[in-house]
Amino acid sequence: MAGEVAVRVAVIGGGPGGLYAAALLKRLDPSREITVWERNAPDDTFGFGVVLSDETLGGIEHADPVVYRALQAEFVRWDDIDIVHRGRTFTSGGHGFAALGRRRLLAVLHRRCRDLGIELRFRTEAPPAAELARAHDLVIAADGVHSATRTAHADAFRPRLTTHRCRYIWLAADFAFDAFRFEIAETEHGVAQLHAYPYAGPSPDPHPSETPSGVPYSTGASTVIVEMREEVWRSAGLDRCDERASAEWCAKAFTDALRGRPLRSNNSSWTAFRTVVNDRWSHGNTVLLGDAAHTAHFSIGSGTKLAVEDALALAACLQEQPDTAAALAAYEAERRPVVASTQRAARASLDWFEELSTYTGQPPRQFAFNLLTRSRRVTHDNLRLRDPGFVAAVEGEADTPADTPPMFTPFRLRSLTLRNRVVVSPMDMYAARDGVPGDFHLVHLGARALGGAGLVMTEMVCVSERGRITPGCAGLYTPDQAAAWRRVTDFVHTQAPGTAIGLQLGHSGRKGSTKLMWDGIDEPLDDGNWPLVAASPLPYKPGSQRPHELTTNELATIREQFASAARRAVDCGFDLLELHCAHGYLLSGFLSPLTNQRTDAYGGSLSRRLRFPLEVFDAVRELWPEEKPMTVRISATDWAAGGTTAEDAVAMAAAFAEHGADAIDVSTGQVVAEESPDFGRSYQTPFADRIRNTLGVPVIAVGAISSWDDVNSLVLAGRADLCALARPHLYDPHWTLHAAAEQGYTGPGAPWPPPYQAGSRTPPTGRTDAPKPRLTLR
Repeated sequence: MAGEVAVRVAVIGGGPGGLYAAALLKRLDPSREITVWERNAPDDTFGFGVVLSDETLGGIEHADPVVYRALQAEFVRWDDIDIVHRGRTFTSGGHGFAALGRRRLLAVLHRRCRDLGIELRFRTEAPPAAELARAHDLVIAADGVHSATRTAHADAFRPRLTTHRCRYIWLAADFAFDAFRFEIAETEHGVAQLHAYPYAGPSPDPHPSETPSGVPYSTGASTVIVEMREEVWRSAGLDRCDERASAEWCAKAFTDALRGRPLRSNNSSWTAFRTVVNDRWSHGNTVLLGDAAHTAHFSIGSGTKLAVEDALALAACLQEQPDTAAALAAYEAERRPVVASTQRAARASLDWFEELSTYTGQPPRQFAFNLLTRSRRVTHDNLRLRDPGFVAAVEGEADTPADTPPMFTPFRLRSLTLRNRVVVSPMDMYAARDGVPGDFHLVHLGARALGGAGLVMTEMVCVSERGRITPGCAGLYTPDQAAAWRRVTDFVHTQAPGTAIGLQLGHSGRKGSTKLMWDGIDEPLDDGNWPLVAASPLPYKPGSQRPHELTTNELATIREQFASAARRAVDCGFDLLELHCAHGYLLSGFLSPLTNQRTDAYGGSLSRRLRFPLEVFDAVRELWPEEKPMTVRISATDWAAGGTTAEDAVAMAAAFAEHGADAIDVSTGQVVAEESPDFGRSYQTPFADRIRNTLGVPVIAVGAISSWDDVNSLVLAGRADLCALARPHLYDPHWTLHAAAEQGYTGPGAPWPPPYQAGSRTPPTGRTDAPKPRLTLR
């Protein structure tokens, strides 16, 4: 029966998550026998203040008003974030934080557990989870990031631990900052950053007043976290410093922020953040909670917040489900997607701070905006609602015209000026006959050109018959194909003036001779196959055709095929040409160490793997008009061990830029079938960001960019110059015009074609504002 599952409960770990889970379960069923094991003393704690969101507090208020009232009386709340960089402070408001001291939080939970009759065993190591599981109905393993339970049952939980590249230390200041503060210190050793926020912490006053929970009260304290890359930490000698010396170094580095005051520690030590992911959260009647199950970088919030939310969900599922097994399955099903989303945002934030040195040269307000939107959870539109003045100042610094969203500002590549930052990404249509684009291509590309994007890209257009992916792929190796493409470009230039159209040239390599996508993506043809060529004789996946390893003479032939296609492209009237060096096709196959195992001059080191793609680029660039831009699409990671790394991607981009590429179109993956992409909103954009801000090379960002808010955010933050969207343009050919309409923009960055102007306003819907009754009778 619901509410009667898990009568005997053991909790390993007396942190906030474990204590709160115990309190909730006891409150829901007073007959439960609950014991909490905590190896430390009641007053022992690590860290200082913790942050909880309004959403988490709302859950606490609903589930346990006693705990909520005790916490509410002690929270410090604030709305502002201060960002300090190179002596300038920028303040953004409207954010809404609540924090309190970790000791206070534990004291409130200790008191609540005791009042409910829960047995708290301090200074006591918990028996092994397996032993507890035999004597209890439920074992909650809330034993932290270094969970012994998770380690003991690794075969069941299948944990994956990732240690990151920064070192950080938790410290405290005995005064309250006015706001959440980020500050950057550019030291002789490298960049360090401070994250600080006020909390209601322990008072240094020997006779402090007391809060309702009986804990000494003072608002005069702040949590201070100092973080830096590992190499900076070592260069500064902090790897050889003890706790006191580390606090002194940090206080000196951020003396202005601290007003010359010292920092204090509490068993503080430098550590590298670990991301914890588990394939499963339960094993039998043992379940992981909080940091034992998952971690998220402190720069986007609090691990305590996640642990408390876990406790709320676990208690609810145990109340709602008929037995413990069903409850644990429901708990994981409910929490896993929420945690995964949080971890994606945390990883984006963590990566941003790891690459902080690449952003320090940005214009100051843009730097502040970039920091605030780093996790992709806070966006341009969201931030404008919170603090319109701050966003207006950022846009003003960027010379964005008044009442113009950043996405509708122009961008210049050589002699080509794009009227906005939206690109219709190349998308294979598989609708050509003998490589000739037909009416479908005219309508498909023409509709999207009329839809307002600054640049419309063709699908990958193949340079030879054997270079096609499928029999339905378009080509540019015959006069008939060139004439058909000229028909498309003429339509775009005549009927959608101001829209540029670009050609993507490529060769399928080992991924050719396959069925149309909807008949079986990447599956070999049932008949009529043609021989494949590649950098090395490696089939794409089991069952795929084995390609022939290209000889030097064959490389020269293919290079000339690209050059011949470029000659035709000039006559076709394209405005931009892109060389496809991504997604495992021929040129991409040379770049990746997973697909290029050659031992000649075209294999081995990255510089040698780049040789043939650069030769092709040079051959095309030589024939492509000087005034017209060329871009290159790369896969910035293979999403597979031993493949292309983010560092490799920067080196590739630098090489192509040195040879004359005007922008790098930064995609990822599809190089090897065994890839494991880290999917999520805008998940590929950090790779473009890194290239742009490391090299200063213009980039086109791609990868699950689905909203105009994303485009505005990426452009204004300086993470991308152009944003390529694919699926949104399949859903809505007029995506860009509709984005303008939804933002109330009517300027030159998104003009409606004259025949469509009558539709430039959102159509009315059914009435939803019916008058309310004036009288209510009881």
